[in-house]
Amino acid sequence: MNKIVNKKKIMLPATAVMLLALGMAGCSNDTDNTDNPDNTSALSGTINEAGSTTVQPLAEKLAAAFKVLYPNVNVVIGGGGSSVGVKSVTEGTVDIGAASRDLKDTETGLTKHLLAKDGIAIVVHPDNTAVNNLTIDQVRDIFAGVITNWSQVGGPDKTIHVMAREEGSGTRTAFEELVMGADVRIVANAVLQNSNGALKTAISGDKDAIGFISFGYIDSNVKALSINGIAATSENGKNGTYPIIRPLYFLTKGTPSELVQAFLDYCMSDAVQQIITEEGYLSVN
Repeated sequence: MNKIVNKKKIMLPATAVMLLALGMAGCSNDTDNTDNPDNTSALSGTINEAGSTTVQPLAEKLAAAFKVLYPNVNVVIGGGGSSVGVKSVTEGTVDIGAASRDLKDTETGLTKHLLAKDGIAIVVHPDNTAVNNLTIDQVRDIFAGVITNWSQVGGPDKTIHVMAREEGSGTRTAFEELVMGADVRIVANAVLQNSNGALKTAISGDKDAIGFISFGYIDSNVKALSINGIAATSENGKNGTYPIIRPLYFLTKGTPSELVQAFLDYCMSDAVQQIITEEGYLSVN
C-alpha cells in the first residue's frame, strides 16, 4: 500500500518567504536569523533525487532555492523518467523519487508527496496555423493512427507525423490513461523521444508533427492546441476545465531523514507553491 501526503499549510521562516518573494535572484542579504529556531546552519548533507523529466526542471529550481536558505545542503537532481524514479527510490539508490503519474498497483511501499499538478499539452509546430483546436476523440484517433492527414481535422493536405514519449515515461503513461484509454495504443510508427525537452525540440523542427508535453515546457517553439475548445493554460488547468491533468509526486520509502523531511516540508509550503504556479505548473494549495 502507498501513502499520500499533501501538506497544505506549512509555515516557512520569515527569511524563506522574503527570499522566495524576491525570486531567488541574487539573494545575499545579511538577514538576521537570531530569532529563527530553524537556523540555516542547522541542516547539512546531500539529498539525491531522480525521476520524472516533467518534475526535473521544477525540482532543480526548488533545490537551488533551498540551497540559498541552507548553504550546507546539496540537493542533487536527476532525470530518467518516472519509472526510473520509482525504481531508484524503491531500491534505495536515491532519497527521493519523482513521478508524473500515479503509481501502479505493483509499485508498493512508497509514500506519495503531492508536489503539484500538471497539464499535458497537445502541441504542433507554430507554423501550423490552420489547426488550433482538437477534440479528445480527434487526439486519440491521431495518436492511434486512425486520422493520418491534417486535412481530416481542418488542416492542409499533409501527412501527420506523430511524436510521443518512450515507454516508461510518466507523461506517456498519463497521456495513455487520460486520452487513449485502456484498449487503444499509440501508433507503432510514432517517433519516440526520451524527454519533454527532446520532444519539444523535435516538434519545433517538423511543421507536420504533433506530440504531447508538460505545460511547464510550453514556449514559443511550439503551439499548444485547445482541447474540446479549452485553451491549454495554467488557469484552465487549475479551474478544472482543461481535460488532460495529472499529478506530480515526490516519492519516499520508509521514514525520511530529518534532512529529507525538511526539504519535503519546504517544497509543500505555501511560498514554494507560488513558485510552482509561476513556473507554469498547477499549485495544490
